[in-house]
Amino acid sequence: MEKLLDGIKGTVYGQAIGDALGLGTEGMTDEDMAWKYPNGIRHYSEIFQDNHRKRWKIGDWTDDTDMMLCIASAVIKDKGVNLTSIARNFKEWSMGTPMGIGETTYKTLMFSDYVDRPFEVSRKVWELSRRQIAPNGGLMRTSVVGLFPKAVEQCAADICRLTHYDPRCVGSCVIVSELIHALVYGTPVPTYHQMLDIARRYDDRIVEFIDLSMNADIRALQLQDADSVGYTLRTLAAGLWAYWNAQSFEEGLLAVVNAGGDADTNAAVACAILGAKFGFSAIPQEYVDGLIYREQLDAVVSGLAEMFVR
Repeated sequence: MEKLLDGIKGTVYGQAIGDALGLGTEGMTDEDMAWKYPNGIRHYSEIFQDNHRKRWKIGDWTDDTDMMLCIASAVIKDKGVNLTSIARNFKEWSMGTPMGIGETTYKTLMFSDYVDRPFEVSRKVWELSRRQIAPNGGLMRTSVVGLFPKAVEQCAADICRLTHYDPRCVGSCVIVSELIHALVYGTPVPTYHQMLDIARRYDDRIVEFIDLSMNADIRALQLQDADSVGYTLRTLAAGLWAYWNAQSFEEGLLAVVNAGGDADTNAAVACAILGAKFGFSAIPQEYVDGLIYREQLDAVVSGLAEMFVR
């Protein structure tokens, strides 16, 4: 019971911590970081306050964790997965002040009848892109789905498709959610070959990025590539890279954050996985204490534990 709760709390807090610190290098190249963070970034207090970043308070997270909380709060309220409730939470959140909201998510949620037919709207937005768009807006929020006790693959796929219909997005969410689930619940963790099998069920293009994640050098992931920053498969590779290579939560956090690119999302996914792997107890206290809205996380952890920890 204690280990399960440690994993649940580690996943939720890990996502928020990666998101909050990753904001500091979001959108940056090596040249940007050499100027703004000559010694790298380690703490929330070091986040460079340019016009983009100063919109958030130090220790706040972005849309990645906001949308994860939309999923979690719906599940806790309904005592189960109701896709309409999750869609409604997404819609209500988007009508507030959703700082950092992605273009695909925004286009989808702005349809007036989105809540009534989210899958149709999501598919239409994807088809209007000529089925080309596969951003990481579905993957960034999927960590909480890995905490569900059963039907993880179906839930991950359905919740992704509420806004992101491309099979690369869906497959990414399934892989990360299944990995987190296994780490938290102590079931056999998907092997490299099993991940490839999952990938091929959705889109063969995922395979290349699973292979890429096995490289010990994070620079091989090309997370700053201008043509694919924000691509779901780049973020998947970052998350899996941390899982394969990081020897501690902090090591993985700092490696992904200091790699730049879409760092808040890359680190949110990577650190949710690391939180599931190492547990909340292994997260340095400074990263926990520095989150300014952690009461929201505690409420989610408590609600999920009440449902899932027996």
